[in-house]
Amino acid sequence: MAIDTTPTPTPASTSTSTPTPTPTPVAEQQAAPAAPRLSPRDRLVLFVLCAAQFMVALDFSVLNVALPVLGADLGMSTSALQWAVTAFALPSGGFLLLFGRMGDLYGRRRLFLAGLALFGAASLLAAFAWDPASFLAGRALQGLGAAAIVPTGMSLLTTTFPEGPARDRALGISGTLLSLGFTVGMVAGGVLTDLLSWRSTMGLLALFALIVLPLAPGLLPESRTPERPRLDVPGAVTVTGGLLSLIYALSTAAEHGFGRTDVLVTLVAGLLLLTAFAVVESRTAAPLVSLPMLRRRTVAWGNVGGLVTFSMMSTVVFVLTLYLQEVLHLSAFETGLVFGVQGGLSVVAGSYAPRVIGRFGARRTLVGSLAGQGVLGLSLLALGEGHWSVWLATAAVSLASMCHLGAIISYGLTVTSGVPDEEQGLATGLVTSTQQVGITVGIPLLGVLATTSTDLMSGVHTVLILDAAIVLAAAVLVAVGLRVTRAGSGTVEAETVRAR
Repeated sequence: MAIDTTPTPTPASTSTSTPTPTPTPVAEQQAAPAAPRLSPRDRLVLFVLCAAQFMVALDFSVLNVALPVLGADLGMSTSALQWAVTAFALPSGGFLLLFGRMGDLYGRRRLFLAGLALFGAASLLAAFAWDPASFLAGRALQGLGAAAIVPTGMSLLTTTFPEGPARDRALGISGTLLSLGFTVGMVAGGVLTDLLSWRSTMGLLALFALIVLPLAPGLLPESRTPERPRLDVPGAVTVTGGLLSLIYALSTAAEHGFGRTDVLVTLVAGLLLLTAFAVVESRTAAPLVSLPMLRRRTVAWGNVGGLVTFSMMSTVVFVLTLYLQEVLHLSAFETGLVFGVQGGLSVVAGSYAPRVIGRFGARRTLVGSLAGQGVLGLSLLALGEGHWSVWLATAAVSLASMCHLGAIISYGLTVTSGVPDEEQGLATGLVTSTQQVGITVGIPLLGVLATTSTDLMSGVHTVLILDAAIVLAAAVLVAVGLRVTRAGSGTVEAETVRAR
């Protein structure tokens, strides 16, 4: 995904391919027509792409509640259960950039379909696993399939729907379902495990793949870059190895802390490989990631906003789960209901986010959403040991999740708007890599403060203070980095002029 200038769409804008648009008078912008209705075919395309993204989001959380039962059934030790999550997270995060670029070069639909088929087959393997090795193999193959589905699905969405209101709406729906998938996964995992077995959670994922796969070939257009540059193999090796090492280190640290030798070795190796990747990309003629694109404010600061909103929101959900069950002694089902309210309000936020972005611009919405997420995080410091705290926790985390969803959608638009179609796979690969790293990094860095504290309530408060401080600091830095001002319009045209 290469980025030239990164404008933010508004209701007044159509596909923005010209690098120097002329600002539109504010009066015209306020009188802009509403976003066009999607055609029946567009709705089907959106259904296929969003169903695939929702399926992957489910996979991140659907097994969490089932892990103890799964371990007993397959004979996995408590310490080995971490690999049920890590085996999926490693390939799903490590191969995102590589597969996003391969989709650009060799065909996004082709790689999307291959990823769907692999994901479905891997889900069946995990569902019928006969020992830990076969189960973990299924989880690793699921992660590999997800790494192909997510960036190519996102780039198919951004190339199918032109920049402007149609893309705003499509990304709004996609972002809503992505956020909802994590919540539904936690609730559905518990229900399916209680009613059927843990294997039914994997069967549900296979069913999703079975529904989407036959529809996709006839609906999705093939798209790729018109030129065929050679794949940057040294860049692919260093960035994939770096991401794999980094995700392994952070995932393992979440369970065992940073003192283990393997955590320290892989953490250092990951940082060294990513540094080598930057050097390789600066010297190759056809880089996997365009360094000039990474130096653009919209790409750099947009991804900073995305990284912070994902990492800090996942941390809040983690410590609140501990708090609700360990301090307030809620059952797993009651805890699931709290996060069910969160998911419901996320759907509401997703329906309104494109309108807010159209009115204020993606950059201003990103900054405002981060600020809202941080302030609502601070309100959780009032939590105590009385059962009235359930209502405060439910309200605060639900409203914070609405801001979180606004940040998800607006950072994706900030990073990808204005990117040529032939590089959308790369840009969406950066967006989805930020998501994966963000989801992985928050709990090891902050959540461990709660789990290792001698007083859980004190540990939860410490994490919430640091979490909110990081989000609010990020809001200020992103605002400065993107040159977001109160004066002027937040539309595509005005933001493009300010980006220069």
